[in-house]
Amino acid sequence: MRKLIAGNWKMHGLALQLAQIDAVANAVATSHPPADVLICVPATLIARADSVAAGRIAIGGEDCSAAIEGSMTGDISAEMLKDAGASAVIVGHSERRHLHGETDADVAAKARAAWRGGLLAIVCIGETAEQRAAGQTHEVCNRQIAGSVPHGMNGATTAIAHEPLWAIGTGHTPTAQEIADVQGHIRSCLVAHFGAEGRAVRILYGGSVKPDNAAEILTLPNVDGALVGGASLLAEPFSAIIAAAH
Repeated sequence: MRKLIAGNWKMHGLALQLAQIDAVANAVATSHPPADVLICVPATLIARADSVAAGRIAIGGEDCSAAIEGSMTGDISAEMLKDAGASAVIVGHSERRHLHGETDADVAAKARAAWRGGLLAIVCIGETAEQRAAGQTHEVCNRQIAGSVPHGMNGATTAIAHEPLWAIGTGHTPTAQEIADVQGHIRSCLVAHFGAEGRAVRILYGGSVKPDNAAEILTLPNVDGALVGGASLLAEPFSAIIAAAH
């Protein structure tokens, strides 16, 4: 399975930062890493980022509406993202779930919308620090997979990103054994819910992925790539993470 290294810029990025995308794209074109590379940027940058990337790397969106169109000021449909040059979209990120109150059903609707619009849906799941402390990590991941990943998914249309919420932006990373345990559990859940298709879906790890831990993380079983936050904003650290896919 070819790994996917995806960057998530969140609410960062002006036109000046497009130079970072160009630098990453140049590095990928030169080194030919054995991984697909994607950078998800704010909607305001998608068309320009796609132009700068020039097919060397993929560009994605950070969220989408479940609707095709309508009287929903400020919302952006999957079709609009595709039209702007996106090939993927993140749905169900922990910040959308916790800051905007998105439910599993909301996330599933957005994933279906992504498929409808011809985009890869990167469906995010993950446990809070309190849930982890209570030993509920496996239960939470299974519940969110069951509720957030629609039936009909397959490896071409969907990736799962596990984000332990307590590790996002904190600098705290689970041990290799902890990551492997949860990633393996997620694979088991996918197979239980979706049969053989569950084996073909890439499971990304997200949570303080950096150049100094990427190589170890990316060699773990059932880690089929990474969803990278802060380290994706600059070409040098993000390119180093991509290189770790070797």
